[in-house]
Amino acid sequence: MTTRGILIILVLISTKIITMAQDRADNPIIRHIYTADPSAHVWKDGRLYIYPSHDIDPPKGCDRMDRYHVFSTKDMVKWKDHGEILSAEQISWGRAEGGFMWAPDCAYKNKTYYFYFPHPSGSNWNNTWKIGVATSKKPASDFKEVGYIKGVGGFAMIDPCVFIDDDGQAYLFYGGGRKCQGGKLKDNMLEIDGEMKDMGGLEDFHEAAWVFKRKGIYYLVYSDLKKKANQLRYASSTTPLGPWKYKGILLESTNCDTSHGSVVEYKGQWYLFYHNSAISGRGNLRSVCFDKITFNEDGTMNTVIQTG
Repeated sequence: MTTRGILIILVLISTKIITMAQDRADNPIIRHIYTADPSAHVWKDGRLYIYPSHDIDPPKGCDRMDRYHVFSTKDMVKWKDHGEILSAEQISWGRAEGGFMWAPDCAYKNKTYYFYFPHPSGSNWNNTWKIGVATSKKPASDFKEVGYIKGVGGFAMIDPCVFIDDDGQAYLFYGGGRKCQGGKLKDNMLEIDGEMKDMGGLEDFHEAAWVFKRKGIYYLVYSDLKKKANQLRYASSTTPLGPWKYKGILLESTNCDTSHGSVVEYKGQWYLFYHNSAISGRGNLRSVCFDKITFNEDGTMNTVIQTG
């Protein structure tokens, strides 16, 4: 082979490497503040948004989590921090001591963005959880707290997920302390329509419910009870409220105690968003990551390969 031919090959290889490197941001993707429990959505502007919790540094257990931020991207490489959208001090019904702003979610309906978040209403925090709601006409700013969903909450019931089906019906899922519930939301997105139901078939359920749909199959991803090394497991169903059938492990333990993820399709590729403690080395100072998901012909998901 001529020298010119070798040079051409080297240029092509270098170009391919650069292209691959620019295909996505390195994990963790958010490095200037600590974030966890990411809820990912693609809105009508074509950007992918994540709504995570915020681990405030220095930490104090898990009670200093507060001051939600929103992040977005259009290329999976550059991520924009849209700034703070809500804090405990703005919650009219919240515990006087503040903090405890844990894993949130967001939904879009009625030309409105609905931001759902768990927060205690009393000093006895783990017995007084409620699911609060803030609304805005914009996806990443101007949110105003509008109260909480009546009839849900109580001991360890946290981590709201709101799934809107193809027919426009919205469903609320949430849970903790080994209990997961789901039910319909009214069209106003602020009230339960009927009763919440226990979600059965979720092997080793702990918390962090996330529901999505692909090719007619409903999936419920959740965190398990593996001690100090939670994994993400999943179950599937042909209906949005089950019955659920356990399918396996989606994400093995990261390098922190907890696990919490969301699944979204963006530009033809499915992704899992999750968190680890790769930057801090501490389980209460976490950082958001994402990796690709692959599906088998029968609809099952392969265990996600974690990348750095």
